Amino acid sequence: MNFHTRKWVKPEDLNANNTLFGGSLLKWIDEEAAIYAIVQLGNQRVVTKYISEINFVSASRIGDIIELGITATEFGRSSITLRCEVRNKITRKSILTIDKIVFVNLDEEGNPTPHGKTKITYIEDQFKDEEKGA
Repeated sequence: MNFHTRKWVKPEDLNANNTLFGGSLLKWIDEEAAIYAIVQLGNQRVVTKYISEINFVSASRIGDIIELGITATEFGRSSITLRCEVRNKITRKSILTIDKIVFVNLDEEGNPTPHGKTKITYIEDQFKDEEKGA
């Protein structure tokens, strides 16, 4: 799993127990997962369809630097399924896991549409393809 995005836990991200508010973390995850799906499918029109059980493993506190890891686990006809892990950047201790986040690829009218993808695309591969076409 690749960990691309890092967040610094600040006072405005805390709940009443002075730990990271789950809603803030879920917002960050949904945004990061959407960006990942957009990059993988090559389409800015994707929507979150499903998020499986969310397993909060440990707390995060003010000043912690956390990192979000996302990877594709399955490609459907018009969907992509992702897995997510959030961990403490310094200690590497897991904070949260989500086994399934499903995004649906949409056409211009907002209808599910096939994407034709079958495997993970890495940014390095995209640059190589652009160089070949140049």
